[in-house]
Amino acid sequence: MDKVSPEIRSRTMASVKSCNTKPEVMVRKLLHSLGYRFRLQRKDLPGRPDIVLPKYKIAIFVNGCFWHRHKGCKRATMPTSHLEYWKAKFARNITRDKENYHKLEELGWHVLIIWECELKSILKNRIIPDLPKKE
Repeated sequence: MDKVSPEIRSRTMASVKSCNTKPEVMVRKLLHSLGYRFRLQRKDLPGRPDIVLPKYKIAIFVNGCFWHRHKGCKRATMPTSHLEYWKAKFARNITRDKENYHKLEELGWHVLIIWECELKSILKNRIIPDLPKKE
């Protein structure tokens, strides 16, 4: 049983953003400060990557640990109510993500996944793993 009313739950879920999230904006600011130029939410690419570096053929996904189920992460908790719904939802998310990453790789794109829990370290060190050196 849910602990809040359906109206409150609906309002809460509606407030979850799909783009321009704080983690995405933080990564974009870092990339820009390092001299990289990029495009956002390319609709013509599978999965609509959050950030695209066309020059390097790199697609970056800034994933929330909860929604995309970061293995071993304490943020990837399982809700206690409506368990069957959430299990199915998360399974669909994982399957969709893997399919999109595979499609991008088949098109010759390198896929980088930045997890929400890694941001603090990335911002502190000002390095995004697997990103090519700026020319």
